[in-house]
Amino acid sequence: MNILFVIVAIIAIVLLITGGFVQSLNFLLWVGVVLLILAVIAFLIRMISGRRSV
Repeated sequence: MNILFVIVAIIAIVLLITGGFVQSLNFLLWVGVVLLILAVIAFLIRMISGRRSV
């Protein structure tokens, strides 16, 4: 019974850690999407306004 408890505890800890990584990666993915959208908007505004500064 003691070995079963240790195995269940290890599995629970591994699932908890991987769940945290997945949530943080999901958050970073959305941050990347927002930054990409902002970059596209800035590029379009620069193209529309006619400024060619690089």
